[in-house]
Amino acid sequence: MPDHATDHARAGGVAPLGEQLASIIDSLPEDRLSLGELLDVFGEEGLLLLTMLLTLVFLIPVSIPGVSTVFGAAILLVGISRVLGRPLWLPAKLRDRSLPADKLRPGLTGGLKWVTRMERISRPHRLRLFVEGRAINLFNNLAFIFAALLLMAPFGFVPFSNTLPALALLFYAVGMIQRDGGAVLLGHLMNIGTVIYFGILIGGGGVAAHELFQRLSG
Repeated sequence: MPDHATDHARAGGVAPLGEQLASIIDSLPEDRLSLGELLDVFGEEGLLLLTMLLTLVFLIPVSIPGVSTVFGAAILLVGISRVLGRPLWLPAKLRDRSLPADKLRPGLTGGLKWVTRMERISRPHRLRLFVEGRAINLFNNLAFIFAALLLMAPFGFVPFSNTLPALALLFYAVGMIQRDGGAVLLGHLMNIGTVIYFGILIGGGGVAAHELFQRLSG
């Protein structure tokens, strides 16, 4: 990939986040790429920007086989690395997994509109109480991990089941990059909304299964 993509990814604040991501998407290979190649582009300094990129495919109605598992696991490991304060570690199988760049590019580009919208409402250093301090940073990173786990929940066939936790992760990433407590709070709200939504799905499924059992046994 061209070096200018790396420069943009590490420039942190030199260009708007949406422009940084658009530049990187434009520089993707024509056919195949791996998660390891993406990590090489972003570097350890750009893991939150990488998270933003990985969430984009979950924000639009597109299905790319195998991507949700790979991207979800990578986001989870980013969160774990932040909690532990260590460099990101990816197992070789995940790092080297080949992904269809030609199919990814339209999905990533389509998801950029969410980044643009969030940048419009995000304000650097707003509500700093929610992004500063050791305890609050630990809490936010654990919430980030929880959102990644929700993203990986086996509800991919249900509408919005990926979109809601992906939005939470996008809010967290934007908030942590820009030190915007307001964006982080929106991430927490999206997490809560996801839990409620999943609870309704599970509860509704349980009721339907019970009624079906009663009819069959009757």
